[in-house]
Amino acid sequence: MIKNKKHIIIIGVTLVAIIVINLISSQVYKRFDLTQDKRYTLSEAAKKTIESVDAPIIVDVFLEGDFPSEFRRLRNETQQILEEFAVSNDNLKFNFINALDDESTRQQRIEQLAQRGMQPFQISVQENGKTSQEVVIPWALASYNEQTVIVPLIKNKIGATDQELVNGSIQNLEYVFAEAFKKLVTPKNKKIAILRGNTQLQDAYVADFLRKLGEHYFLAPFTLDSVASNPQKTLNDIKTYDLIISAKPMEPFTEAEKYVLDQYTMNGGKSLWLTEAVIMDQDSLYNNSGKAVAIMKDLNLNDFFFKYGVRVNPVMVNDLYSAPITLAIGEGSNAQFQPVQWPYSPLAANNPNHPITTNINPVRFDFSSQIDTLKNSVEKTILLRSSKLTRLVGVPSEVDLEIVTQEPDPKAYINPYQSLAVLLEGNFTSVYKNRVKPFQLDNDKVNSVSTKMIVIADGDVIKNEVIKNKPQELGFDRMTGRRFGNSEFLENAVNYLLNNDGLIQIRTKEVALQFLDPIKIEKEKSKWQIVNIALPLMILALFGFVFSYIRKRKYTS
Repeated sequence: MIKNKKHIIIIGVTLVAIIVINLISSQVYKRFDLTQDKRYTLSEAAKKTIESVDAPIIVDVFLEGDFPSEFRRLRNETQQILEEFAVSNDNLKFNFINALDDESTRQQRIEQLAQRGMQPFQISVQENGKTSQEVVIPWALASYNEQTVIVPLIKNKIGATDQELVNGSIQNLEYVFAEAFKKLVTPKNKKIAILRGNTQLQDAYVADFLRKLGEHYFLAPFTLDSVASNPQKTLNDIKTYDLIISAKPMEPFTEAEKYVLDQYTMNGGKSLWLTEAVIMDQDSLYNNSGKAVAIMKDLNLNDFFFKYGVRVNPVMVNDLYSAPITLAIGEGSNAQFQPVQWPYSPLAANNPNHPITTNINPVRFDFSSQIDTLKNSVEKTILLRSSKLTRLVGVPSEVDLEIVTQEPDPKAYINPYQSLAVLLEGNFTSVYKNRVKPFQLDNDKVNSVSTKMIVIADGDVIKNEVIKNKPQELGFDRMTGRRFGNSEFLENAVNYLLNNDGLIQIRTKEVALQFLDPIKIEKEKSKWQIVNIALPLMILALFGFVFSYIRKRKYTS
């Protein structure tokens, strides 16, 4: 009787404990990320993009269907990252849609998605020793309050294998979704001035990049012409902008204009300079029978950049790791347009340790100059540089398209790793400190508050093609179908200069994924099928036989 009472008490206590534990666990919810690289732990900056959302955000993901293991991994990781966002705010809802499941409407759906900017992606599938082509739609649509943005799930990279492509894409998932949510829920509040008046690139040649910037920021042209008549008002006006962009100026800046720009920097203004010290471009070659002379271009900015800590040198970067140029090969009607490597179009390698350039394609330059960094208190970071096989060509110098027919001598390339884009951060000293100033300004400053500046040694980095008066996609080569990193680099540069919310820092997050070797799988498939299916059954049968034999021995008299 006493024993039964003890059993009843134990059972009762156990039931009460289970009920209490369940009540506590229903009130206290905790997730644990046990991955070594913390890939499922959202950064605080990412969480902030949706923390104040009080209406549904609907995400439709089109990466659904039957495709290879690498892309199934990308699909699953996409779902996981969206689940993490949904934990932060239950107003986030997502769906996975297979847009290509119906063969009768497949082509129509592909065309509809492509028209919206979601180009299908071709992948090679190897199965049973055969290779076939499959189509996936690596895109998502995020919608909020009647606004919709497109989210790219694939991080395209030149020359990458499917595994490298997927790995880079997974690393980028948190950033692309956080950026999309921020675009949807955060109103524009930063202003960018596009400098005019010094023969910068015309609007048509920067249209693609400015269109993308316009999704995040307010844009306006700004001319320095009024400096001559009212410099104080010009400075007050430009100080209302958070960033200025000067895209390939061709006319020198006056001392008065430089002084206003200097004081803009001293007051904390950020700037993106796409400048160069040499006059030469591909149009000059095409319009002059394939020959042209490169000469020095003086924009009267040498002392300006020198004081801040960099020098743009009047040389041309000739690099064997370069992008192609399209030339007519052959005579008369037999001529054909073909891409050939062009050493004056360097493909700049990125800095993998900085969020502006992490995991982007090489950036295409065109007749780039070169940048030296100088010692001062400003912190400098090399963002882009040329390859090991680089040489510097001084000016004046003749450039001839015939060089594409000549075999280059690697021994002549003795100037490796030239800096092409530099980030400057810190407290700048005024160019006009201890100098005669062109005019007097109220509250003149000789030392800046903490600010940032990026100097790029080629204005053509921002330049898109214009065909039949229609601007083309920046960084896309129609002849080869290759996408260079120009657009993404510049977008990241602007975001880094303007945003202090830490969102761009997500791009440096490293995710280590292990992929299976498809060749090894095909070769050893039968062996591992036996190991995983037949061997456990054999072990189970052996255990049963031994157990039966022991039982018989024990109970047989």
